Amino acid sequence: MVSLVKPRETGPARVLSGREKAAVIVRLLLSEGAPPPLHALPERMQADLTEQIGRMGSVDRDTLREVVEDFCARIESIGLSFPGGLDGALSMLDGHISADAAGRLRRLAAASAGSDPWDRVSTLPPERLVPILEREAAEVGAIVLSKLPVARAAELLGMLPGPRARRLAHAVSQTGAVAPETVRRIGLALAQELEVQPPRAFDTPPDARMGAILNLSAAATRDDVLDALDTEDAVFAAAVRKSIFTFGHIPARIAQRDVPTAMRGVDQAVLVRALAGATGPLEQVAEFILSALSQRMAATLREEIATLGKVKAKDAEAAQTEVVAAIRDLADRGDIRLRNEDDD
Repeated sequence: MVSLVKPRETGPARVLSGREKAAVIVRLLLSEGAPPPLHALPERMQADLTEQIGRMGSVDRDTLREVVEDFCARIESIGLSFPGGLDGALSMLDGHISADAAGRLRRLAAASAGSDPWDRVSTLPPERLVPILEREAAEVGAIVLSKLPVARAAELLGMLPGPRARRLAHAVSQTGAVAPETVRRIGLALAQELEVQPPRAFDTPPDARMGAILNLSAAATRDDVLDALDTEDAVFAAAVRKSIFTFGHIPARIAQRDVPTAMRGVDQAVLVRALAGATGPLEQVAEFILSALSQRMAATLREEIATLGKVKAKDAEAAQTEVVAAIRDLADRGDIRLRNEDDD
């Protein structure tokens, strides 16, 4: 039987430029509910693509099919992709190149015309940004706060003295007429200034390092060093005291619910010696630990303490130092939290 329906004739697909093909793919992805990450493109490329989409009319099915097939073929032919630009390369190589080389390349990336220096500034930790907000002009500080993510800006504002925070908050109201190029130049200057700072040899501040050393020192040595620091540098001594955590600090620094977890990492024989040797002011520490454990565990420990009898002060202090070290390890891993002594 002869069909009376005339088959549809298909003409040749339109020849599109690369920019037109990109516009077609973007339009197709949006219509399918799979929006592409256009925000990752340079601003100029985003603008060109938007203008091209605005100029596009309709596209026939044959042309659409050819564009999609070409796009898929290009994707499938990719064996390895690299991050775009210096910023992407630095992120990929983070930790694999020296700090000096990374700093030099970041300064180069910040100075390039196509980069946004505020991307780098916004990733810096608060301790690097607070000094800038404290010493720069209020107008500059207001621009810094305005360019940072809201949560980060709020965190920094809370770290400033009240008068300075209020002055910066008022200065934000005067940033409405600042030209974009001025904002970029400020960001570029700050990024370059922050990158030229020499790398630190130590990851932790001096008071924390000294506190960690004294944590595991004998009590007599610790007291002698702190007394000397009080004479030489009272401010530093106070900071060191805040970072010290000893056996006597356990009730103030560990929540009662965390005590079983904290003691789980301590050898039972060591814990028995530490508790048995807790005399004088440390008796309340031993009682705090025992009262936080299960009744069965506490009873077992009390029996072993009674059996052990008197412990030499040197052995008791060594055991208590082991308990403190085990607790510190758990806190460093995030298994428990050490409270500040002034926490409620």
